[in-house]
Amino acid sequence: MSTDTPSVKVWDPFVRVFHWSLIVLFGIAWWSGENHDMERHKQAGYAIFALVVFRVFWGFAGSRTARFAQFLKGPGAVMAYLKTHDGETPSDGHNPLGGWSVAALLAVILTITLAGLFAVDVDGIESGPLADWVSFDSGRVASEWHEAVFKAALAVIGLHILAIGYYQVLNAHNLIGPMITGRRDRGKNEVGGEAVEDVKWSPVMALIGIAGVGALTWAVMSGFKFG
Repeated sequence: MSTDTPSVKVWDPFVRVFHWSLIVLFGIAWWSGENHDMERHKQAGYAIFALVVFRVFWGFAGSRTARFAQFLKGPGAVMAYLKTHDGETPSDGHNPLGGWSVAALLAVILTITLAGLFAVDVDGIESGPLADWVSFDSGRVASEWHEAVFKAALAVIGLHILAIGYYQVLNAHNLIGPMITGRRDRGKNEVGGEAVEDVKWSPVMALIGIAGVGALTWAVMSGFKFG
């Protein structure tokens, strides 16, 4: 696409589907857990597990702005961003601070789902598909982690929402629209003073990721019991 067009594609469809699907599924998992609807809770958990694992894969094989190498920067880069960024110049994907927010969110959500896979309730009636691979006491520890890290996830999500609100309201920097459409206005200045090109992604890598994550999720749901 020509760089003189008024908008640029900054998010590929997989990042956007991940983002909005995670919001819905996390809400379903929360609601079903509070209402003791364990079947729906497990189904939401499996879907979240698949989403997060694919997002990790896509962080290495996906489009430019989806890759961890693009948005996970060292402390020096984060401090420089905080000191110099005016909040008005568009970022090419996640900024250095937002990138670590995304990493923290992925970490806590993945921890919750992994703990849930091994969790056992106090009566030993409800359990995750991998609970047979650990002792009852270990399953109880996993259950406690499942609940404790959930609270940490709420804190991380809260900070994520506050940051979006800060850019959206105080800096008039629209972050929600591009995550829906995949595009943002170029603005007066591009990142680093250079025009940013549309992101590109590989359909082959996407299919590999989807197939691999689907197979892994099915294996996890069956407790790795194939007989």
